[in-house]
Amino acid sequence: MRFSLPAALLAGCTCALLLQPAPASATDGSSRRGFPGGGTTTSLPLTAGRPLAARGTRPFELLGLRWDGPADALAGGAVRVRTRDADTGGWSDWHPLETAAEDGPDRAPHGSTAPLWTGRRDGVAVDVRPGPAGPPPGLRLELVDPGAGAPGGAATRTVPAAAPRPAIVTRAGWGADESLRDKDFEYTGPVREVFVHHTATATDYACADAPRVIRAIYQYHVQTSGWRDIGYNFLVDRCGTVYEGRAGGVDQPVHGAHTLGFNTDSSGVAAIGTYVDAAPPQPLQDGLAAVAAWKLSLTGQPADGRTRLTSSSDASRYPKGTVVDFDAISGHRDAFTTECPGTSLYAALPALRTAATRLQQPPAPQPPLPPTP
Repeated sequence: MRFSLPAALLAGCTCALLLQPAPASATDGSSRRGFPGGGTTTSLPLTAGRPLAARGTRPFELLGLRWDGPADALAGGAVRVRTRDADTGGWSDWHPLETAAEDGPDRAPHGSTAPLWTGRRDGVAVDVRPGPAGPPPGLRLELVDPGAGAPGGAATRTVPAAAPRPAIVTRAGWGADESLRDKDFEYTGPVREVFVHHTATATDYACADAPRVIRAIYQYHVQTSGWRDIGYNFLVDRCGTVYEGRAGGVDQPVHGAHTLGFNTDSSGVAAIGTYVDAAPPQPLQDGLAAVAAWKLSLTGQPADGRTRLTSSSDASRYPKGTVVDFDAISGHRDAFTTECPGTSLYAALPALRTAATRLQQPPAPQPPLPPTP
């Protein structure tokens, strides 16, 4: 989910839009949307030919770019950002944003970059180098503040299954603002496949902050990318805590937006963090195995088995209509040309399948107690 910014691309740009820190203006076309749960999204236009006033920003914790038109409108271009720490005032190094569409529904309403979790920031600089087609219309920077979250507890529901159901923090538990998403739910056929992802966000977060990260991703997926809800069906933090993702019932075959071309009859589980070089912690692997084993066992699918799915999009790794034979637990890269779920986490998938298969096995019978004398 990360990429290197070629030096030649930066040197040969035809258009650059640079945003630097300074007081915000009320006449520059920026807008701010607030939500009942306390979250906000600030939108700053990045229109080619229209200089942007230098500025600081309202506090935010996640950012990304959005545009009107097709998802690949920035193909051949590059985007990088710097952010200012709200506590220290220090500026980060430049960080590239991924412009290619990977996660998402099979028919995205408009284009957006992958989101970048930044932590608490109050200033930003953006360098946009459009591709051969030029800057897409409606290009704007979206700054997400997840807020305190909607009130609620971390109640769970127990559903009988062959594999034990892991404890799952509900949407209320991580503070989802239910007014943001579509009210209707979409369901697929029985879930026979689990695709493992990473969110490509910071890896060294405190586990207590995971709900804030999830709220920010949720807000970005819905308000910026225009999806009906958060894309993933489940998320797992570095401490192994499992969170409910897209609404509709954790035990139901909810249609997600996680693996372009293969969102049907599958479930997307995202590891919170970036696991390219960093090794996924064992608690995280345990959480992924637990939720995958349970979800697959609801339809009698062995975690170490195979699943045949049909591609619904030419933008996936396989042309539309191609029948593909997957491991029942696969990585995002198996279905789409991407680095996700990161080299280190992808290398751990065989052990994850083994652990999930073990969880699906019935407990060994206990020897009878000796007779009471």
